[in-house]
Amino acid sequence: MKDKSSPLFVIFAATLWGVDAVMLRPILFNLTVPLVVFLESVIATIILTPFFIIRKNQLKGIPAKDFLIFFGVALFGGAIGTMAIVKALFFVNFVNLSIVVLIQKLQPIFAILLAALLLKEKLPKQFFLWASIAVIGVLLLTFGYNLPNFQTGEKTLEAAFFALLAAFSFGSSTVLSKRALSNVTFFTGTYLRFLFTSIIMVIILLISSGIPNFGVVSKFQWTIFLVIAFSSGGLAILLYYFGLKKVSASVATICELAFPFTAILLEYILRGNFLDFVQWIGAILLIIAILRVSWINFQKNH
Repeated sequence: MKDKSSPLFVIFAATLWGVDAVMLRPILFNLTVPLVVFLESVIATIILTPFFIIRKNQLKGIPAKDFLIFFGVALFGGAIGTMAIVKALFFVNFVNLSIVVLIQKLQPIFAILLAALLLKEKLPKQFFLWASIAVIGVLLLTFGYNLPNFQTGEKTLEAAFFALLAAFSFGSSTVLSKRALSNVTFFTGTYLRFLFTSIIMVIILLISSGIPNFGVVSKFQWTIFLVIAFSSGGLAILLYYFGLKKVSASVATICELAFPFTAILLEYILRGNFLDFVQWIGAILLIIAILRVSWINFQKNH
């Protein structure tokens, strides 16, 4: 059953990702990117496995081609997208994020185009209006009165490439996830996503750096990984897939803009930086656009 609250699950999951980016992820700064993504996926897989064993009969009804789609979800969303955005931030040393943030906001454009091409979604004209307003809102919230600064040093072009790769990967993952969830429950979809991501990351780790040294992970960092598994990791993906089964991929990608909104807002609160007038306008536009897109989806399916 599709209802008006479905997009809220996607928004809440995206909010948890924003909290993760500002409050949890920095604690793992000394670990390599592949190791972080691998441990996140493996821990979530281990936690979910006992619950999945009870539901293992659901695998019998999944078409073979759907497993390939889930592999694509894990490859783009679980592995490539996550590593690409972190790599982009490394290139600008977490100092000037303008270029990275700007390009990563192109994610909705990729998802909307892919949804139209692959899922044959028919979008009402007002969707494009509010989707555009949502993107404008994020840009105003991010930059305020200032124009994006592309002069971050000699690694700017590399950062731009990886940010663009992240935008495409996350947008692709949203569309593929919507298709993959058509024949499975949201729980099974979540488990397969983490399982395939773990397998992919094992291969990437072995190729890039050989057998990982888990001794570099401190006790506190292991605790953080567990917190992530029960919040912005496993729990967030469960909520996200629950909502994604009931909304279109295009609506979901707009709702996911709650992620940068939350991250930027927390950054201002925790770092003592306050939103200026233009940024508050951007925040309001973003919230209104997300709500309006959610309402369009509700009307379309009733």
